[in-house]
Amino acid sequence: MRSTKHILLGSLFVLYSFALNGQSNAIDSLKKKLQTQKEDTSKVNVLNDLGWAFIKVSSYDSALHYANRALSLAEKINFKKGQGQAYENTAWVYQTLGNYIAARNNYLSAIKVYKEFGDRLDIAWCTSRVANSYYTEGDIAEAIKISYDALKLYEELKYKPGIAYTYLLIGNFYYVDENYSESLKNFVLSLKLYEEIGSKQGVAVCKQGMGKIEAKQGNYTEALRKYSEVLKVFEEVKDNASIAETHRYMGELFETLGEKNMSTSKNNYSEALKNYFKYLSFYEAIKDKGGIVTGYHYVGKINIKLGNYRTAKIYLGNALQLAKEIGSKGDLRDTYQSFSTLDSSQGDYKQAYEHYKVYILYRDSISNEETKRKLMRATMQYDFDKKETLAKTEQIKKDAAVKRIRNLQYTAIGAFLLLALFLYWNNRQKQKAKVKIMKAYTELKTTQQQLIQSEKMASLGELTAGIAHEIQNPLNFVNNFSEVNTELISEMVDEVDKGNTEEVKAIANDIKQNLEKINHHGKRADAIVKGMLQHSRSTSGVKEPTDINKLADEYLRLSYHGLRAKDKDFNATIKTDFDESIGNVNIIPQDIGRVLLNLYNNAFYAVSEKKKQQAKNYEPTVSIKTKKLDARPDDPVGRGKIEVRVKDNGNGIPQKVIDKVFQPFFTTKPTGQGTGLGLSLSYDIVKAHGGEIKVETKEGEGSQFIIALPIQS
Repeated sequence: MRSTKHILLGSLFVLYSFALNGQSNAIDSLKKKLQTQKEDTSKVNVLNDLGWAFIKVSSYDSALHYANRALSLAEKINFKKGQGQAYENTAWVYQTLGNYIAARNNYLSAIKVYKEFGDRLDIAWCTSRVANSYYTEGDIAEAIKISYDALKLYEELKYKPGIAYTYLLIGNFYYVDENYSESLKNFVLSLKLYEEIGSKQGVAVCKQGMGKIEAKQGNYTEALRKYSEVLKVFEEVKDNASIAETHRYMGELFETLGEKNMSTSKNNYSEALKNYFKYLSFYEAIKDKGGIVTGYHYVGKINIKLGNYRTAKIYLGNALQLAKEIGSKGDLRDTYQSFSTLDSSQGDYKQAYEHYKVYILYRDSISNEETKRKLMRATMQYDFDKKETLAKTEQIKKDAAVKRIRNLQYTAIGAFLLLALFLYWNNRQKQKAKVKIMKAYTELKTTQQQLIQSEKMASLGELTAGIAHEIQNPLNFVNNFSEVNTELISEMVDEVDKGNTEEVKAIANDIKQNLEKINHHGKRADAIVKGMLQHSRSTSGVKEPTDINKLADEYLRLSYHGLRAKDKDFNATIKTDFDESIGNVNIIPQDIGRVLLNLYNNAFYAVSEKKKQQAKNYEPTVSIKTKKLDARPDDPVGRGKIEVRVKDNGNGIPQKVIDKVFQPFFTTKPTGQGTGLGLSLSYDIVKAHGGEIKVETKEGEGSQFIIALPIQS
């Protein structure tokens, strides 16, 4: 979906630019004026004005062209103000295009130029834009820190529009960081200043932010009052973009009210739908595809809650088609998630599962791309620093040469000082490089953790299919008895009218019995759902006494039903041999459950593939066996072990790759059907429990994985 923080920052920039720069001249007029200019400061100013004019109409190639021309001429005639403005225009283009490193470096270059001739107002403005570049990259802490640097400069200058703007900027940063108390404090300070300088739009943006905080904190009446108030102001100043976004916030508020109060949910969802349509209408009018996708998605989601499944499917389909057209993975991710919710609402659990898997793929893809972007940004920053360092070194050498020519008697002293400076600088560079390497290593570790989480979520998807099968039976009972009760109530009303008391009592007794059955099967479904949440929650890392037989049997059943949900034609013989003398084992049940689920999935996959190849005279079979082993005499701790064996009669594992099966990212499955992390994670989990896992296999006959865990640990 569209990023609300970018939209709000766009509004803030408009507020500031109106206060600082005023309106730009028309492009044609500026081009005519350019033809009459000499190679002086006036021409630089016209070139910069043209660059800004093209930015305002989103013609970024032309904007960069004129910014480069302005910078080249300004450097030639040593016009510092013109250089700074050219850097600013270039930075604004890169910021808009998402190249935040390039944007930040150009703003820093502008600040450096402005410092040379003491333009503190422009320094403050560029500092706030540097903060914004960190914010759009997700570094909220750095964005807030630098924003306070900009605020200090504005306060020293006593420039109220800049102070108000920066308080508003900081308030928004804290809001995204979910620090609502600090956010509200800054919005209040900004509001007071905008009221003093008479900026209606500034006041409205502040109140809009305060309304969002009220909504987050559950003060829905006050939030709605503020939204209604700012709408009038935005309509008065004809700020259509802010009007559309306010309608979206109001839609989200009514949607939340609908979720919290079932008795009025339909009315609240209807109000939410009206506001979402107004939001959609605005972006359709300006043909903004990103906004249209968001509008389609919001309208589709709210229609699911209203029970208008056909309408919801149409809008979600439109959102999906447009998201594919513009290549927005974020929109594709969210739309597939909503399609999964729609399918579940209609009882199509298989399709819901398929859509959920696509949602997971896009979610993980976006996460991986974000990690790659962070590494790329680090590399770009390093390259920029390296070029800057080389330029400085070259300048130092030139200065040293000039000094040697002017005064030979200071050559030895000058060379010594330069050498000392170079050694100091080189040491600092090494320290910086070390910090960057450590940062890249940390990001690499984060990527590894994300891949592990992806594998865990894949296991959760398999569990979900099995649980859907398990929960369907009690739901069928609940629905059937509910329908019978509806008919019995109608009969009872007829008997009451006839005055047949005995029959009324008999029917009432039947209704009571049916309600008891509904309650029974409802509790059964509730137990299944609680079990699902228990298995899908993040592990606490705390070991607890667990019935390993029960755990093994439960995951076996869920794995089998998960495969059956994907392939209705698949059947397999399941054999269990549980040693009842084992009792409870001290393990982390969620972690060992993931190990078992992975081994079961692999076993069922193996026999399924062999069945496809040998349709006749082959019976797919998966066996699970547990056994308690007494402590060996050479065991220094004297603790016994339990053994879990998972065996299949599939095709087995080739001997040439048997040593690689527990290596990360190694898989024998076709591309796209396995991550290669399942057995690697299983190996790590078993080792963390003080146990071991090994494999026995014969090509063409099958495989057997053996887990040995200590009874006490």
